[in-house]
Amino acid sequence: MSATFLRDERLVDLLVKQTTEGLAPAEKAELQRLMTSHRDADPELIERVAAAVALAGNIDDGPMPAELRRRVEADGRKLVAGSGSPVTDIRTRRRAAAPARSQPQWLWLAAAASIVIAILGWWPRLRETLAPEPTVPVVTTQEPAIKPEPTAQEERETLLAKVPAVIQSAWSSTADPASQGVAGDVVWDNDTQTGYLRFTGLAANDPGTFQYQLWIFDANQDERYPIDGGVFDIPAGQTEVIIPIDAKIAVNAPVMFAVTMEKPGGVVVSGREHIVALAKVAAG
Repeated sequence: MSATFLRDERLVDLLVKQTTEGLAPAEKAELQRLMTSHRDADPELIERVAAAVALAGNIDDGPMPAELRRRVEADGRKLVAGSGSPVTDIRTRRRAAAPARSQPQWLWLAAAASIVIAILGWWPRLRETLAPEPTVPVVTTQEPAIKPEPTAQEERETLLAKVPAVIQSAWSSTADPASQGVAGDVVWDNDTQTGYLRFTGLAANDPGTFQYQLWIFDANQDERYPIDGGVFDIPAGQTEVIIPIDAKIAVNAPVMFAVTMEKPGGVVVSGREHIVALAKVAAG
């Protein structure tokens, strides 16, 4: 923190006058030029020093306590160390008739941070003048937590809560070797045209080799052309898998669900060579 600006008597005069009396337009322009020439000093520091000095020059409330004076004088010496010349005594310039004071008494006035702190604690009236504006607390509103999307299992349980309005039928195995050990059920709701397949024991597949495909037999549809319910895969290492049904056309009166093994991407019409699961809908 540099204090070389304190040697510029004209700059100090203008700063004090600005604080106590105000400046004419020409003087304001001159002050701006002088402050620009002292780029090594913080402008805020310059103004705070001048304000503190000007105000301190009018204090008649008694001497500063010895211990407080000792601390601020030490800070003042640090501030002006290396400046190369004595610091201008502004109070002497403002009150020519007053006896000059020794440099150590002036040094505490030159210590910007220390003098402001010292005067604030020493003179209650100045505390109100230099105290910073109270900060307005910033009120932040917390964004509502984003509810995660329900899982297929949760959606299936929601659908089951509509029983007896929904259809639920268990899988049965077939003669196909891949059908051995398959269990689970199918849940379907005609009102919402949504449903889920639940499997245990169905072998995992390599999607590049084959995929499973669901077929929905409708009482109003030719059984040679069941409704395509979508292709799906069974990931390896999972005990239970739940698959959403993706019916390609509306289902009106399902009577049976069947799962076949087909080429990747599925087929339009299945040859039904590999039926791995069947679920018949109970009448009524």
